[in-house]
Amino acid sequence: MKGFFHWFKSSTKMKRWMLLILIGIMLACYGIAKILVLKEISFQEVGAIIAIFVVGFTCIVLGLVFLNKRTLEILIEDTDERMSNKKNVNVKSLIFNKTVYDKGPNIVVIGGGTGLNTVLSGLKNYTSNITAIATVSDYGKLPSNSRKELKILPMEDIQGSIVALSANQSQTKQLLDYEFHSGKLKGLTFADIYFSAMYNINGDFTKSIKNSNQILNMVGNVIPVTLDEMTICAELANGYVVEERDRIPEVVYDKLTKINRVFLKPTNCRPAPGVLEAIKNADSIIIGPGSLYTNVIPNLLVNGVAKAIKESCAIKIFISNIMTVPGQTDEYTISDHINAIVEHCGEGMIDYCIYDTGEVIPEFIKKYNREGADLVGQDIEVAKSKFKGIKFLQRNLSKISDEYVRHDPNLVAASVIELICDDLKYQDKQNDPQYVMMNTKLREDKRINKLKKATEKNSKKKKKEHKQERGRKSKFSSKYSDRIESIRESDGKIARKRNKQEENNKKTKTAKKANSKAKKSTTTKKTKEDIKHEMEKTLRDSKLGK
Repeated sequence: MKGFFHWFKSSTKMKRWMLLILIGIMLACYGIAKILVLKEISFQEVGAIIAIFVVGFTCIVLGLVFLNKRTLEILIEDTDERMSNKKNVNVKSLIFNKTVYDKGPNIVVIGGGTGLNTVLSGLKNYTSNITAIATVSDYGKLPSNSRKELKILPMEDIQGSIVALSANQSQTKQLLDYEFHSGKLKGLTFADIYFSAMYNINGDFTKSIKNSNQILNMVGNVIPVTLDEMTICAELANGYVVEERDRIPEVVYDKLTKINRVFLKPTNCRPAPGVLEAIKNADSIIIGPGSLYTNVIPNLLVNGVAKAIKESCAIKIFISNIMTVPGQTDEYTISDHINAIVEHCGEGMIDYCIYDTGEVIPEFIKKYNREGADLVGQDIEVAKSKFKGIKFLQRNLSKISDEYVRHDPNLVAASVIELICDDLKYQDKQNDPQYVMMNTKLREDKRINKLKKATEKNSKKKKKEHKQERGRKSKFSSKYSDRIESIRESDGKIARKRNKQEENNKKTKTAKKANSKAKKSTTTKKTKEDIKHEMEKTLRDSKLGK
């Protein structure tokens, strides 16, 4: 009975079409009854009866069509886990069933860290044929106690990619990051225990990760770039070599220099099974975003990877960073990023470069400036003249998350898929399932984004109206209210820091005064005692003299 009454809820939007069908049946029955009752019928009555019957029949047909359409939409909402916004689902999204997802473009993403995970979490809404090539290396960092105990390879980047491709990211992340705090498992993480058990069962890390797809309900595959233990080494401009990843920014700042090149130690690291095959069969290869010298380039330096990318017929896309990385890419521009990849791997690695519009609120840039970072310079004219084989596309890729500038997974994925669609259209493949699926999904995402923006605008208008009711505001304050609020917040933080510093200075001053007073009191006490001793001595001497 619960399932039956579910159809009559306001959220299902079914009652309107049921009512339309009932009206149609009533009109059709009325027309038929009119014909059966009347003995003599004039032309006017015949025309009226036919019109009523046609209207009733049309209502029945439209009601049935829209009822079935809404039924299919509800089916999608309940079964398709990939729908990012189920409230605005459209029947056109029926095309996004599992079989069509499997027929989606074959995309390989190379990188590491949060940049790789951002791209993966967005692309999984368009295709199941995703291969994430991540690093299995600690880059010279000390292994954790959990890794030492279980004797396994560092899996941080692999673990992040698995979380990004899982159906329930938050739950999977909590599970893999969980650390035991009691018993024999104290100090061990679930991820290390899981990967250790999978390795013992399968006998190989690559198979262990591949077989995790079904166990952890993942979309696509995750492959380690190499199974060889490797360390990244950074050679600075002054010739100094750093072999620990975490110390690179510190040494760069201390030596007042820049990174000249990076290399792997040992230099003959072999690619893991399946890496070169995935690159060869890819329809699109995405490089970045991420830390250029510690996450992106090291993966390309593994033997055979750069060569396979150059020889591949896939669309090669480089997604540029929005902000620079302190101690690595200080004062870098887009052309500097591409030049670093070309110097390490040669030309032919990039066909398209997608970069952000750079429209970031200055207050957030100031926050990055305090940490030594800044916006990546957009010297597009220089880049175009220097790298003539690369096409540059400016897209809106950024969002503000927890007061930090981040790549938006959905915007990045939409930009990549739009580029693939344009390539399929150029090849005259408009009837290809890949093109149909992705093009329709892009339209749906644009429609949903428009609805979101409209609702956000309405909410902002309501807030403004509510503020205006309290008191009139100037045009400047109403137009730049968000900017003013952010400035006030930053000024408030600066004022709090100053107050804390003043309080600390006062405390230190009072402490110094108290110490000086204590010293003076002790010295005065000593002087008084000395005077007493001298008086006693003089009295003794005078008595002896007498």
